[in-house]
Amino acid sequence: MNEQQFDKLLHINTIGEQYGFPKLAHYHRYEPTPYAGLEQLFTQYDLPENPVFIDMGCGKGRVPIYIHHKFHTPAIGIEMDAGFYAEAEHNKESYCRKNGSQNAISFVHTIAENYKIQPCDNVFFFFNPFSINIFRTVIHHIWESFEQNMRDIHIILYYPPYDYLQFLHHGTPFELIHEVHLENETNINERLCVFSLKKA
Repeated sequence: MNEQQFDKLLHINTIGEQYGFPKLAHYHRYEPTPYAGLEQLFTQYDLPENPVFIDMGCGKGRVPIYIHHKFHTPAIGIEMDAGFYAEAEHNKESYCRKNGSQNAISFVHTIAENYKIQPCDNVFFFFNPFSINIFRTVIHHIWESFEQNMRDIHIILYYPPYDYLQFLHHGTPFELIHEVHLENETNINERLCVFSLKKA
């Protein structure tokens, strides 16, 4: 299926350009995560046990809704832009009218570094939403949450920036466990990387 067909299947509208440049300098412009890449990822990679999926910079809510549709697992989107947050909520309502389970999908209107990580949150998705400075802060919060409530935690990077990878490799205990090179792409950055932090 193409992008429009996936949106139609989910009864949502997530295609389109960003409203403009983000108000905060360290945040990047909105770009919807391609469905094709998500489909390819989940033919090769399995979520951890009892997943709670967090999309850092969810835009219009495509990825959390897709995750719930595919796995029937709780999914949360973090979005700082009020307009995108409102669209995400509208998309959730439209999706849930056809699929139910409204409580399993939620959106939080805040900047990523202010999101309070819950003890059950264990899968964190990043589609290059912000600068390395913000990324370090968010990863530090995830690490602190792990130390307080040890569990298997996965970090999924779509089109991972070099500085994200360097930081995870050399500045954290996260280990690369899976890498998916996207079909029909020749650029080495056109891939998904999954990092893991395992409980003892």
